Amino acid sequence: MLVDDVRDFKDGRTAVVLRTSADAVAYVQGLPGTRIDELWLDHDLVGDDTVQPLVDLLVADAVRGRPLSVARIWVHSSNIREGHRVVQELEAAGYPVQRNYAANLWRHSW
Repeated sequence: MLVDDVRDFKDGRTAVVLRTSADAVAYVQGLPGTRIDELWLDHDLVGDDTVQPLVDLLVADAVRGRPLSVARIWVHSSNIREGHRVVQELEAAGYPVQRNYAANLWRHSW
């Protein structure tokens, strides 16, 4: 699953791609009990939208003892400060998360 407003994977891997935080939240809320292998998060989305509503949902679910079943969360935002903050929030909630800076993974969809 990829939450990013403009990027897709260059290698053509199959992924659910969500471009807004509202779409990402709705998608995750519809996945009770489903395991996600990889969740890729970009912080800054279209306009004033950010991935924060999804992060808030993931953290709240973890606090309630119902974390999203995910093997790995990758934060790939170019926004260094906010990307780091997202990693910290998700780590504190117990999620397996790390930063990714590999520009060769992406192609822009615009």
